[in-house]
Parts: sequence; C-alpha cells; structure tokens
Amino acid sequence: MGATHPHEEWLARVAEAASGDAGGVPVELLGEYLPLLAEAALTGRRTRRGELTGVARLGRQAAERGISAGGVVQLYLSAARRLWHDLPEVASSRDREAVQAAAAAVLQVLDDAVATLAEGYAVARRDLVRREEAQRREVIDDLLRGDPDLGALVERVEPFGLDLARAHRVAVAVPDQRRPDTGAAVNALEAVIFDRLGDRDVLVAAKQGMLVAIAPADTGPSRPAPPGAGLDESLGRLVHQELRRLRSGPTWRVAVGRAHAGVYGIARSYEEAREALDLAARLHLDNPVVHAEDLLLYRVLLRDQPAMVDLVQAVLSPLSRARGGARPLLETLSAYFDAGGVATQAAERLHVAVRTVTYRLARVKALTGYDPAEPDHRFALQAAVLGARALDWPTRPLPAAA
Repeated sequence: MGATHPHEEWLARVAEAASGDAGGVPVELLGEYLPLLAEAALTGRRTRRGELTGVARLGRQAAERGISAGGVVQLYLSAARRLWHDLPEVASSRDREAVQAAAAAVLQVLDDAVATLAEGYAVARRDLVRREEAQRREVIDDLLRGDPDLGALVERVEPFGLDLARAHRVAVAVPDQRRPDTGAAVNALEAVIFDRLGDRDVLVAAKQGMLVAIAPADTGPSRPAPPGAGLDESLGRLVHQELRRLRSGPTWRVAVGRAHAGVYGIARSYEEAREALDLAARLHLDNPVVHAEDLLLYRVLLRDQPAMVDLVQAVLSPLSRARGGARPLLETLSAYFDAGGVATQAAERLHVAVRTVTYRLARVKALTGYDPAEPDHRFALQAAVLGARALDWPTRPLPAAA
C-alpha cells in the first residue's frame, strides 16, 4: 500500500466518517484496523496474530470505557464499508477477478477483526461484572457489619444508589434443609424488588446461605398492603411470595428488621432480622414471615437470661412432675393466655374438651401454687410461659446458672 500522506489523510477521513456513523464512538478504537483493511484489499495479505491481539485489546478498552458492543461493532462495519467504497485502487480497477480477490481479502480481515473485537469486549465485560459483584459483596458485608469508616463507606455505596441518610430495613430469608440455587433466587428477588420498589436504594445478595434484601423504609410495593400492614410487612411478603415462585425451590422463612436510619441503622436492622429468625425457630412459630417488632417482648425477656431461667425454674419446674410431663400443661397455659383467659376458646385452640382445659389448669395450680385465674398469679405464670417458650423448655434443659 505504501505509507504515503494522501493515503493517511484518506484513512483519517474514513475513520472520522465511520465514527459519525456509529454515534461518535472514538476513532482511536479503530487502531490499525483501517491500514490492515487497505493492505488486504491491495495485496491480499491476511492479518497476523499480533495484529489481532491489538484488536482484542481495543475491544477490552471499549468495554471498560462503557461503550456499547453494538456501537463499537458499527464503527468497524462502517469503516469497512466506507473504505471499500472509496478505495482508489479498487475503484479504478476494471479487472473483475482482482476486485473479487480484494473483496474476499477485505471481508476476511473484517470477519477476523470483528470476531476478535467482540471476544475482547466480552472478556472485559465479564471481568467488569466480576469486579462489580466483588465490590457489591464487600459493600453489603460492610453495611451489614456497620463499618466504622463512615466516610469511605458513603463513597463506596454511591455507585449502587444507596443514600445512607435515609432509613432502611433489612429482610433476611433462610431456606429449609434443601440447598437452593442462590444465584437464581438473588436474580428473581432483584427483578421483582427493583420493579416494585425501584432500583435505587435497594441491594439484594446471598450471604452465608441466606438471602439479604436492603430496601428504604419510606417506600413500599405499588400494590396496597392489607389494613394494618406496615412497610416492613410488605417487604417481607414481597420477598416470601417471590421465593415461593421458584421452581423446585425450598421452603423459605423471611424475617424483617425494623427501620433505622444511617449506616449503623442497616446493621441494626440486619441483626434484628437475624435475631427474629432465631427466636422464631426457638418458639416454633409457623409464620413464614416474622417481624422483629412482633418479638420485642421475647428480646426483653431474654436480655436478662439468668433472671428468666430463675423465673422458669421457680414457677414452672414443678410441672415436670405431672403425668405426661410439663409440655401438655404448658401448651394449655399458653392457649389459655392467648385466648384472654377464656377456657372455651382455649379448648377450641387445643382441640380438646373444655373439661380437659379446666382439669389441666387445676393441676397447674396444685403443682405450682399459682392460680391462672388470679390476676396476680396470672402475670407471673404468663411471663414464665413466655420465658419457657423463648428458652425452648422443656424440649431443651434450662441453661445452667451463671
């Protein structure tokens, strides 16, 4: 071809025109592509491996600069079309075989270059996605841990659209014994939560076998919540409903922490959600969605565990001497208190006769000295029953005294 100035000026014009065709994709992403095309048309020379390596590098640069794959491919295709149309030697030739040979050589270079460009672009995109996922996991870990470096964390969460000045709540989902496809679950949750809550201020990730969703507290699903349902409950229902739709998936339980503001608020809500999961398991709750605020009483009771152990030991341990053990009497007390002290309603809850309930309550009084019908005694019994439920007694032995 010869490195003459007219050819260089001509190739520069072709590059600028192709850039315009591609919506302003930078001409430097063409590299040595146009000289390769021109030389192939004039001499039939094919590209060498090192030259294609350069094209792959340009594809990676395009991806790293955020240029779309379609835009950079359009740049290369437009450059080939314009070069062929304006190639002086080919345009002036009347030798049909020479033109066909030149066209075949140009198409071969075009094919090799675009394939290599796309491969380099794809490699870079995969690397970028992996880096972003790693950064995302680190950010979520730091948010849930309550990273003390507030300034750095505020800067790091900015690309993910998280405003730490807002109040957020955290939902945590755990599967049953079957191991789920956490990748599919995360993708499904992201899609539905982004659709319902928006893609700002929302993060979804897998963590230690759990799924974690961070969402702002002042937004909720577009579908109205039932009367009395708060935003936390809406988030819990939303997460649980989507996880139930996964094919061949496990059974999930979802816990939602209370809404708190600031970076430490996210960590606090996360810890509340995890504690709610633990308490729900210990209390044998059937609810698939639990909320931290509904379990505050148990948190208060367990905050001074030695005192609670003493209370259960002092008030309820005599029930172990009953025929059949303490469990039937504890279940009767729990149903009786839940029914507001109405024996007939307690019997319906337990699916037993009313006489059975009254007999068991009498046995409680005889064994413990506390009468469930007496208001003063009822308070001590009810607190002890709640403590026993939180301590999972009598299924588990009471913790040893400190």
